[in-house]
Amino acid sequence: MIIEPRIANPAGLLPDAVKAVNLLYKAAHSAGVPQRTLELVHLRASQINGCSACVDSGAREMRKAGETDERLFAVAVWRETPYFTEAERAALALAEAATRLADRADAVPDDVWAEAARHFGEKELAAIVLWIATTNFFNRINAATRQPAPQNWG
Repeated sequence: MIIEPRIANPAGLLPDAVKAVNLLYKAAHSAGVPQRTLELVHLRASQINGCSACVDSGAREMRKAGETDERLFAVAVWRETPYFTEAERAALALAEAATRLADRADAVPDDVWAEAARHFGEKELAAIVLWIATTNFFNRINAATRQPAPQNWG
């Protein structure tokens, strides 16, 4: 089944939004968190939210940057695989909790936060949280407007 967008991408319709998104991107990527970690967080949140455009583009960009197939294929089941570092696991757990806010009374439990804080400093944690929020922002726009994954990939 081919999904047709309800409207064009909102960022294209509201160009001032692109400026804001670019500033969020720059801020999240300037705190020293490894790019691979941020990309894993983005992919996992996008998988949870069912954002085909972000899952597709995120995985493709990660592959172009040298990410292995084993890790890409295992992001959704990261707990059951040996492919991720302890710091990446902490960031993935934080991404899942912060994306699934309504799943529990304490949206981000203390143990999840403490494990992330064991691997990342305050500025890095701020960047990860900002990137999780930005990813969820993208996912919600794409899901609401039915932005499909591109069909013209070669």
